[in-house]
Amino acid sequence: MLFSPELTKAGWVVPDFKLSYLHWLWRLPLLLFLLIVLLLLIFRVAPLPSSSFMLQQSMARIFDETVPQVRHQWVSMEQIPPEVALAAIAAEDQLFPEHWGIDRGATERAIQAALDGESSGGGSTITQQVAKNLFLWGGRSYLRKGLEWGLAVLIETLWSKERILEVYLNIAQFSEADYGVGAASEFLFKKPVARLSEQDAALLAAVLPLPEVYSVVKPSKYIQKRQRFILRQMRQLGGVAYLEQL
Repeated sequence: MLFSPELTKAGWVVPDFKLSYLHWLWRLPLLLFLLIVLLLLIFRVAPLPSSSFMLQQSMARIFDETVPQVRHQWVSMEQIPPEVALAAIAAEDQLFPEHWGIDRGATERAIQAALDGESSGGGSTITQQVAKNLFLWGGRSYLRKGLEWGLAVLIETLWSKERILEVYLNIAQFSEADYGVGAASEFLFKKPVARLSEQDAALLAAVLPLPEVYSVVKPSKYIQKRQRFILRQMRQLGGVAYLEQL
């Protein structure tokens, strides 16, 4: 076995192959970061063919045919009615035009709830949800949340607000199988995206927290109530004119 002579003075030696391993180990995070930056630069303009969540579901289906097959089709922002974008903001992140990826107040409340042993749901901005859906995985963990925060800030740095919202509307999950408003419009509402109404938009936004449980096709009383609430929020925000802030 070969040893590194530079490290024998302290009375111990390190095999050369371990030095080579350590030499590359510290570079892996940097290479991963550069890869993510490259992907974000590409997808500033290019349609996204998939996301981490969609790929995970497709992989799961290979081993379990009961897992629904992913349905997804990219739709440009010009084809999406502004009411759909407004409904998503009204339901998920009303400070979206103002923050840089993280809603500090909501995050602090979520952290405090977690420390108190209570449910720490909420606190995720639209940008954080894009970061999670695009690159990460489901479930709750401090590691994933930390990565989500860092990616959200990076996305806000490299993308415009309009692009973040466009990607969000194209990769958000609206049912067990449907990702993005393109698939949701075709398979859930049976009509083109351009024909989605204000009520349709609010209904889509209403199921966002748990699309595997809540249904657009057969909305429960709770979802209908949430739909009415979102419609009121859309009007209180000032209607589609609110989107001019982006």
